[in-house]
Amino acid sequence: MLQNWVVIFTSFGYLAVLFAIAYYGDRRASMQRSVISNPYIYALSLAVYCTAWTFYGSVGRAANSGVGFLPIYLGPTLIITLWW
Repeated sequence: MLQNWVVIFTSFGYLAVLFAIAYYGDRRASMQRSVISNPYIYALSLAVYCTAWTFYGSVGRAANSGVGFLPIYLGPTLIITLWW
């Protein structure tokens, strides 16, 4: 079992990293150098979308509606292929 202080320290560290990333993005946007046009940021955000949210969303959909979970994968796949 983890000690309470380890869980609290890790949670605050994670929140600090999230706020640092948000601050960095805001600072770049105010300098008219948005991170949105960066291809690495685009690829990373698509990877996060297609792993975490899609995994949990498709498991729930597959349990409730059978093949009704396929559009969750079809949408990002079409966007990736048709983007360029």
